[in-house]
Amino acid sequence: MVNDLAATAHQDHTAGHVRRAEELAPGRYLFSCDNGVRLALSVVTDKILRFRYLTDGPLVPDFSYAVPADAVQPAPTFLEFVEKADHYRLTTARLICTVQKEGLRTRVLDRSGTILSDDEKGFHWQYDDETGNDQVKMSKQVPPGVHYYGLGDKPANMNLRGHRFTNWGSDTYGYTKGSDPLYKNIPFYHVLHQKIAHGIFFDNTFRSYFDFAAERADVTSFWANGGELNYYFIYGPTLLEVAEAYTLLTGPAELPPLWTLGYHQCKWSYYPEANVQEIARGLRERNIPCDALYLDIDYMDGYRCFTWHPTHFPEPRRLVQELAADGFKTVVIIDPGIKIDPGYSVYNEGIANDFFCRRADGPLMKGTVWPGLCNFPDYTKPQVREWWAGLFEGLIKDVGVAGVWNDMNEPAVFEKGTFPPDVRFDYDGQSASHLKAHNVYGMQMARATNEGVKRFAYPKRPFTITRSTYAGGQRYSSGWTGDNIASWEHLWLANIQCQRLSISGFSFIGSDIGGFIDAPDGELYARWIALGAFHPFFRTHSSGDHGDQEPWSFGEPYTSLARHFIELRYRLLPYMYTAFWQYATHGTPMLRPLTFLDQNDPETYLRMAEFSLGDNLLVCPITAQGADGRWMYLPRGDWYYYWTDGLQAGGSEVWASADLTRIPLFVKAGAVLPMQPVLQYVGEKVVDELTLHVYYKNGTAESCLYDDGGEGYAYQEQGQQTVRRFTATGTATELVLAQAIEGPYQPAYATYRVVLHGLPGAPTAATADGQPTELQSIELETSLTLPGFVVGTGFGELRVALAAPDAEAPAGGPAPPAA
Repeated sequence: MVNDLAATAHQDHTAGHVRRAEELAPGRYLFSCDNGVRLALSVVTDKILRFRYLTDGPLVPDFSYAVPADAVQPAPTFLEFVEKADHYRLTTARLICTVQKEGLRTRVLDRSGTILSDDEKGFHWQYDDETGNDQVKMSKQVPPGVHYYGLGDKPANMNLRGHRFTNWGSDTYGYTKGSDPLYKNIPFYHVLHQKIAHGIFFDNTFRSYFDFAAERADVTSFWANGGELNYYFIYGPTLLEVAEAYTLLTGPAELPPLWTLGYHQCKWSYYPEANVQEIARGLRERNIPCDALYLDIDYMDGYRCFTWHPTHFPEPRRLVQELAADGFKTVVIIDPGIKIDPGYSVYNEGIANDFFCRRADGPLMKGTVWPGLCNFPDYTKPQVREWWAGLFEGLIKDVGVAGVWNDMNEPAVFEKGTFPPDVRFDYDGQSASHLKAHNVYGMQMARATNEGVKRFAYPKRPFTITRSTYAGGQRYSSGWTGDNIASWEHLWLANIQCQRLSISGFSFIGSDIGGFIDAPDGELYARWIALGAFHPFFRTHSSGDHGDQEPWSFGEPYTSLARHFIELRYRLLPYMYTAFWQYATHGTPMLRPLTFLDQNDPETYLRMAEFSLGDNLLVCPITAQGADGRWMYLPRGDWYYYWTDGLQAGGSEVWASADLTRIPLFVKAGAVLPMQPVLQYVGEKVVDELTLHVYYKNGTAESCLYDDGGEGYAYQEQGQQTVRRFTATGTATELVLAQAIEGPYQPAYATYRVVLHGLPGAPTAATADGQPTELQSIELETSLTLPGFVVGTGFGELRVALAAPDAEAPAGGPAPPAA
């Protein structure tokens, strides 16, 4: 007799016939098949459905690190559940979902009947006899003309169709285009079909895979090496709405202190303290704005976390205070590896309290990283997170460190890559192996770190950075794209990766400007810092063994170019902070790919270089050596070239002239762009006036400005914040700017300097709330001279009368061309 048990064990299994469907609670339904398969289908909101499949056994505890248990979602406004001959139909105010009785296949449609998602094989699985887990899979049909975006930090083309990816956080030193997997694990992607968008969030922490019609052109699949087939369907219908809904589902980021949006300088490594002081002097003497200096692993005593090297940094508190007096915040690195050393208090505490990870048979997990042989905290254990948070008292409260940078937390282990599969984790009371905990390790380390920094920095806000994370990690940390290379390809990748992370819920992101590995030349560094000025996290970082990489390291004209773009970033801080407020309150990605700006225009679907920062700025970096400009695509509408005020109609390619003093940068017509004076650091002096750049549009447009002082919690605890909403309305004879103020916070600035761009005729008179105000000529940093005036910040309405436009002037106003 032939023994075919092994073959049977590895066969693909599918759901059987639904024999029972029951409503467990309003909006929660359980479908049970004759072969034991079940589907728990939940209506999260009118636009979000959750599908949770189980193969056998009882329902396990419903636990997720990505979706906060206390998250509040808007309740469904309409629900209907009916049984038909061969299927069940669930209807919400926005969606229709059908569940086939045979095979449990599902289909999701919008209320007009357009099919959004259609199972192919649907849910299926294989048993893995080595781990005892089920490899759970979902296969869906790929309709013609569909496009896919998202999935975190993948260094690939923006549109994912035709490719396969893996989520398994990995220390990928010197990755290149197409390297996979990388550091972050965000199992969420957008689907765009027939100009309608939805998202899929596969909340599974095991090693997971995504095939976007790579193996079979008509099938897309996602699967994992264990756990549940548990995913959320998130309806738009716009891509922006999908991103917002996903971000709010997994938890929005908190507003950071304003200084974190300034420029940061980092290197592996600045030591001893004299070197740190020299870098600080170099920045201030050259008038290069900077808010933060970083200390890498060499500040520690033998790479022992929470210690200071006795000779490199003999008086850390004094050093940090001296840097603070000159406007610098100090940020230090902390890795997860705790050196095995009986003379080291952190190690002893971890041992005494059984806080370190263990192997399956009981021995402590040991691995070699920078300190040598180490043990590693189990951050999935609440008591460990509490202990870890408490360790930051010395760094934050006693020494005065302002931020903490978590590295090596994939977790990375020299030679081995990561932990062995049998390492055990508490997993918040639901014991798990490394197979399940690996992808959340970095996120939970960042969570514990953030709690510690927040506790001891209070009443100031915390700042943490992480290399590895999972979906929802934006609640705890900012991030960067890892160990990149000083190359033009990596400048291109930095642009793509930061956009992709932003639409994957993680907007507080940047790259190592100039490249971590190897050394850029001055041109590459200048182009990179020009791009970095428009990324939320703005930091130069290098390995240091390939030469210096400070803004002045390449001589002139590159020092002046670096200063030029860093100063532009500081002028834009009010706008950047407002974009972050939109992200923190509404989940709106700060960086938005071109498709997100106009998904009704198929010309945007495959483009990657262009992106918006916030609502009104469009950026397209130069990523080719020796270029003096580039062709780029403008979304439909009218756009002003920032450097010349040239007006361009969107919906077509344009040439943007950009020598090294420029980055292609356009402002949306109708925008009100707030800017402040250049500071050497946030808080250097009181900002007593903001500039409002008003870009004329024949029509109406809205903009906003958020402010809460940029530090502390008065905005939460006492409502000390203000949102100023501007409505600009332009006609051939008049420009009207209305302001509506919400919130009691009174910023330091008492006046606006209003600058008028692109007027179709010369301004003849201006009034503020009916009172005449004096028009004047204002010279800008771009060398343009434009009309404007100064008004108090409390105005309700400004009116500018315009002379009849020149009959030969182009529609929208006379202006030089963008090129």
